[in-house]
Amino acid sequence: MTITEMLGQSGLLTLLGMCVVFSFIIILIICMTILKGVIHALKLDKEQPADTPKASAPVNTGNDGAIIAAIAAAVHDKALNS
Repeated sequence: MTITEMLGQSGLLTLLGMCVVFSFIIILIICMTILKGVIHALKLDKEQPADTPKASAPVNTGNDGAIIAAIAAAVHDKALNS
């Protein structure tokens, strides 16, 4: 087998592999589009009713000064020990 034949065969295998991957991606996109249509048709993409409990934001207890002081002390201590 000559180098020209080997290069031709490797080029053919490369194109075949790229076509297989491209075909798989196209099939995947088509399946996802169909699934999107099914989910939309069954109305499964709507949000849950408002009567379900939602996670509330953390309550600010007013300890911001203590937290800032602790962070400042840790940074100061780190600067002294370095």
